[in-house]
Amino acid sequence: MCSQGFRGTPNRTINASDRTILHCDMNGFYASVELLDRPDLRDVPMAVCGDPESRHGIILAKNELAKKAGVVTAETIWQAKKKCPDLQLVRPHREKYTYYSRLINQIYLRFTDLVEPFSIDESWLDVTASRSLFGSGVEIADTIRAAVREELGLTLSAGVSYNKIFAKLGSDYKKPDATTEITRSNYRDILWPLPASDMIFVGKATAEKLLKSGIKTIGEIAVCDPKRLTALLGKQGQMLWTYANGYDTSPVARYGEGDGMKSVGNGMTFRRNLISEEDIRTAVTSLADSVAGRLRKHHRKAFGVKVDIKDPTFSTISRQKQLFIPTNLAAELSQAAMELIHESWRRGAPIRLLTITAINLCDEEAEEQLSLFASDNESHARGEKIERTMDSIRDRFGSSAITFGGVLGNDLGIDDPSSSD
Repeated sequence: MCSQGFRGTPNRTINASDRTILHCDMNGFYASVELLDRPDLRDVPMAVCGDPESRHGIILAKNELAKKAGVVTAETIWQAKKKCPDLQLVRPHREKYTYYSRLINQIYLRFTDLVEPFSIDESWLDVTASRSLFGSGVEIADTIRAAVREELGLTLSAGVSYNKIFAKLGSDYKKPDATTEITRSNYRDILWPLPASDMIFVGKATAEKLLKSGIKTIGEIAVCDPKRLTALLGKQGQMLWTYANGYDTSPVARYGEGDGMKSVGNGMTFRRNLISEEDIRTAVTSLADSVAGRLRKHHRKAFGVKVDIKDPTFSTISRQKQLFIPTNLAAELSQAAMELIHESWRRGAPIRLLTITAINLCDEEAEEQLSLFASDNESHARGEKIERTMDSIRDRFGSSAITFGGVLGNDLGIDDPSSSD
């Protein structure tokens, strides 16, 4: 093992077809970190939750014993306790999770400088140029798993493949503490029989739409006419078809790239709780408008959207999704945010506070993956022209000079969607 750290990618051009990509995903990360300080809970079902004193607190993570008892992430404490009466609850310690996340990524950096965190507990690694030093992708993954286990007392599952999406699906395929290789010769056998809901970026609502259309597996997504998927799901349908067929060519970013501005967000506590679809859409339109305007002001685009929702009992959930094409348009941020809310929040449940954050930022001029259908590009171009015209009007006549029609005359306390931060 290289103890001094990886010194950089050798100077040679790598074709996308040559790549070896790892996706490393920590097993029960929050719960595993808590168990380092609470070994007495190692042999009992335990979960990390937002507020152990509240029946309405949310389960954030659980250990394997709690998982076997049926406890799932994001359910309420009372639901989890009903399934597992002996469940031991632990408060979260975010500073510890951040600390261990940095240590884990430092281990990854011994093998390559192309390390792209996807969240606090998972990262992609491009080890293509490292194979001559450390062995095959599977050997590198196994070495990393051993190092994390021995040095930190934590375990991870790794996927190895020729693109990021298949590597991610590989890390999900077998848990805990396992390596799965997805190759050009075996991906149909391993991935295509899996439920469509196992595909990355397929949430509950999307899975239901696919199921109603007779699409039950990842393989059925792959062999479906992409035009049919686009008609059903919009650009997401095209994206899923691309991913299911192994056509993803997105690069793994260099570690720390783009640290200057990591995210742009806006949140608001409303004059009254959001209840109806119209309430939520009004709030999302306003918040996305302000976020998009700030992105354009700083010449940035977002590859992802995060939504934070707080209810009247102050229970909070956070959900995020990656975008097929980076954007700084309010309409596209709104669409992604609404999809997350529909997938994650029970219809009619009140919302006290809502935050929309653009994440995984890149320069505005960053190369975009072109749509397979010209109509998508034309729609994007029209939207960009409209929103940049709105920027010009606001610059000349003030931030309240123009807004989206759906925001006007609301009783939620949203007066000027473009001015709040």
